[in-house]
Amino acid sequence: MTPPDKISVLLVEDNEDDAELTLRVFRQYHFANHIHVVRDGAEALDCLFSKGVYAQRNVCEQTKLILLDLKLPKVDGLEVLRRCKSDERTKSIPVVMLTSSREEQDVIESYKLGVNSYIVKPVDFHQFVEAVKQLNVYWLILNQGPE
Repeated sequence: MTPPDKISVLLVEDNEDDAELTLRVFRQYHFANHIHVVRDGAEALDCLFSKGVYAQRNVCEQTKLILLDLKLPKVDGLEVLRRCKSDERTKSIPVVMLTSSREEQDVIESYKLGVNSYIVKPVDFHQFVEAVKQLNVYWLILNQGPE
């Protein structure tokens, strides 16, 4: 298993409240030592592929999990997923679609593109906290990924 100091999560979330709540759960349960938040799909791609403002930094080099919203400004979550899963550098990083969309077509398309899990964000505060907690227990503690 990866040493805790190398765990890194990329949270791609444009909703400020959802991002803050997710970060609060991470901090409360000590799931990851580094969580990087980006607010749109274009920034997520720049971060993952060291472009734009990330050109001189490898912020996402140690990414172990991507939590990806579907409905994002600039570049939507499906396009981020498509590019991530089609590139050798990033295709083995688990991607969890964490979204409010219950649309069957979004679920089908996400799985066609290689999403590892699709979770609809619960509206209830406590259910949302529990969902984030459970997905992190699985993806960051129980799941064995490639080094």
